[in-house]
Amino acid sequence: MKCTKIDTNIQRSINKIIKKTPKIEVILHAIHEHEGNAFLVGGAVRDLFLNLTMKDLDIEVHGLTIDELQKILQKVGPVSLVGKVYGVLRVHGLDIDWSLPRTDTAGRKPDVVVDPYMDIVQALKRRDLTMNAMAINLHTFELIDPFNGLCDIEKKQLCTPDEDFFVEDPLRFYRVMQFIGRFDMYPCKALNALCAHMNLSGVSKERISDEFEKLFLRSKYPSKGFRWLKDIGRLREVLPELAALVGTAQNPKWHPEGDVFEHTMQAVDAAAQFEYPNNKQKLIMLFAALCHDLGKAVVTKTVDGTIKSIGHEQAGVPLAKELLKRMSIKKDIIAPVCTLVRYHMQVLMFVTDNAGPAAYKRLARKLEPNVTIAQLAQLALADRQARNGDSNMPLTDIDEDVKVFLKNAYKSMVAHKAEPALLSGADIIDIVPPGPEMGRVLKEAYEMQIAENITDKNELKRRVAAKYKK
Repeated sequence: MKCTKIDTNIQRSINKIIKKTPKIEVILHAIHEHEGNAFLVGGAVRDLFLNLTMKDLDIEVHGLTIDELQKILQKVGPVSLVGKVYGVLRVHGLDIDWSLPRTDTAGRKPDVVVDPYMDIVQALKRRDLTMNAMAINLHTFELIDPFNGLCDIEKKQLCTPDEDFFVEDPLRFYRVMQFIGRFDMYPCKALNALCAHMNLSGVSKERISDEFEKLFLRSKYPSKGFRWLKDIGRLREVLPELAALVGTAQNPKWHPEGDVFEHTMQAVDAAAQFEYPNNKQKLIMLFAALCHDLGKAVVTKTVDGTIKSIGHEQAGVPLAKELLKRMSIKKDIIAPVCTLVRYHMQVLMFVTDNAGPAAYKRLARKLEPNVTIAQLAQLALADRQARNGDSNMPLTDIDEDVKVFLKNAYKSMVAHKAEPALLSGADIIDIVPPGPEMGRVLKEAYEMQIAENITDKNELKRRVAAKYKK
């Protein structure tokens, strides 16, 4: 077994976590007293060597049965048996998985056999990648790295400790995809060959969705995951709507970067650099960047020697829905994404046409309740920055047209919310009875309100009453 003393700085980091929560120290001492061994395993060890913040701690205990471990844990607090069948326990108040080594069969519902006395090397061999197949003995502070995971981290390459085990679960394919973007690491030749031909059936859409969301939320340049799918020849199988953009030409006058796929990849990376109030808003924007030009694959034509994609924003909406449903993305994200796709060309049109406040107010009303004009401007900026003809990295310039559009939206006071209607059905029930006619009148009233900049409710009602009676 390959064991080495870990760096003193890393040992200090682990000790800091242990000392910060005395319960952990008590548990580790009790495990040692009962002749068990506790190992920090998985992503926490990987993140230590990548100088990343450790989030999900997984401590694997060898040499004790599940009942023995449970009794030790119960001495410091209530224990959740959420994963007892899988050999996983949790102490209330401690964000740590206490697990036992196990073997399991392939598939979504594997047969699990907990083996407390499994050799640590054999347990690590079950991990998907070598960088995740390292462990730190929490009693001796030795690094167990039988598959050279640390070396692979230094080489920035992804490898698997066991090819036969890797292909048993197709979810590992998608984990590789998101790790590429997340850690800026690329699969070794053997793993690439494995991923190019392994069977991808049998994995739930929800689990696939999780990996795509991680790719978007945790990557500086998410495009690297999609580019890899293309490189190994599996993009069309996984995301056919996106694959259709490969080779779809664009007018080089406006798009020196190349085809629509390249443009889309740069747009995704541009959107990944923006600041967002929460993860949901970030997912909406990145999925919108991914989908905004899908329609170009079906409408692009060469007219009199000029490449044109007239109507691609409307054509892209059903394609975006199809792609997002295939990825099992939640409905509360699909609706905003499709709205952004549908209206993303409005930014340029508004600035070119020198649109007035009323036009901005109408647009804000159309976008509600899914998105805001500010979000539409953000997508337009990603679109504009995705035109780098010199490299595959997005531009960083702040586009002047987007600045003008956003400035006008703020001036019209609708950048983040549509102008509220002054009148409701209750206000005009004495003028028009409830029903379709009332809906039509309210719509006309709102148009009158924004077109003529009416701010007085009584004045608007008077004008509506006069027009209705007439």
